[in-house]
Amino acid sequence: MNTEEKRATHERFWQGDGSSLILIPPGREVQYDVEGYRERFDDPRAMWGAEMRRARTVLGWPTDGIPTVRPNLGVVFIPSMVGQGHEIREGQMPWPGAPLGREAIRAASEVDVASTRLMRLAAEFYEIHREEGGDEIAAYHPDTQGVFDVAHLLNGKDLFYEVTDDPEWVHELLGICRGLYLRVTRYLKDVLHEPVGSMVHGHGTGQGVYFPDAGARTSEDTATLLSPRMVEEFVLPYVERAVQPFGGGFVHFCGGHRGLFERLCEAPLVRAIDLGNSEEYDLRWLLEGCAASGTVLYSRIAAEPGEGWRGYGRRLAGLVREPGARGLLRPMVHPDSREECAAMRDLWHELT
Repeated sequence: MNTEEKRATHERFWQGDGSSLILIPPGREVQYDVEGYRERFDDPRAMWGAEMRRARTVLGWPTDGIPTVRPNLGVVFIPSMVGQGHEIREGQMPWPGAPLGREAIRAASEVDVASTRLMRLAAEFYEIHREEGGDEIAAYHPDTQGVFDVAHLLNGKDLFYEVTDDPEWVHELLGICRGLYLRVTRYLKDVLHEPVGSMVHGHGTGQGVYFPDAGARTSEDTATLLSPRMVEEFVLPYVERAVQPFGGGFVHFCGGHRGLFERLCEAPLVRAIDLGNSEEYDLRWLLEGCAASGTVLYSRIAAEPGEGWRGYGRRLAGLVREPGARGLLRPMVHPDSREECAAMRDLWHELT
């Protein structure tokens, strides 16, 4: 199945037609390839080459995923545009530098995102891909994080005090970060010639998903450190305002926060939720919540001790099917051989 055929399959999935989907990696994929990362960070051609080596292994592989690449510039992508420094340590993704002062953050409203260094690196990456990448591998957005996460990166740990001591500033800060997120996302879409209300997103891996009714992805890890009341005031409204111009979005967060998950399921513009730590939750509870709200669970799911791929697939398929949920599974147990991966995919389709 080629990429256009997979897009059509994904569109049918979002319309509620056909089975749930499974994104089986070819071999033991490393999510973040940091070997030589420091050297290629500032070299779009080297970055593109590393991404393409991983994506090419997906071509022709028995998986529902679309092969994907992106300029892998880390969580510092947006903060760097307003002058926050960063550090690249050997064998690690970039670390953000010192927080900025309020006036420096306020100046973000005047930043020309197109002329910033990391955006120029991203644009050059996309130009190389447009000229040399072919039609079968889709390019997607760097890590744009989300409004509250960007606010945390720019403002630092004082944000956790200010939500109580100075909420007026926090709302101003979040408004600035939302504006920055929107300008960056719109510019990326222009560079990629991507429709406003749809996208392919690989979510940090070599294969991804076509979203016909969601044009943005947002990440809100920091929100898991907030109380339900704070989530209600400072997170959810800005998630919705961030994805609304793009027709909807999918949301990622790491950590455990049942209240955040429940409220995201209730948000009409959130099409899918990815959990970085799905093991923090009861899987049946997650899938029941998704089924009740029509939200798709797009996530890795941990295996039970000693569980092989057949037992793993059958167990998860049963849990998906029982409440009538829809899932985009990134399996954490899978065979290495092409033949058995094809068998796993076929089993998943049959059972879901």
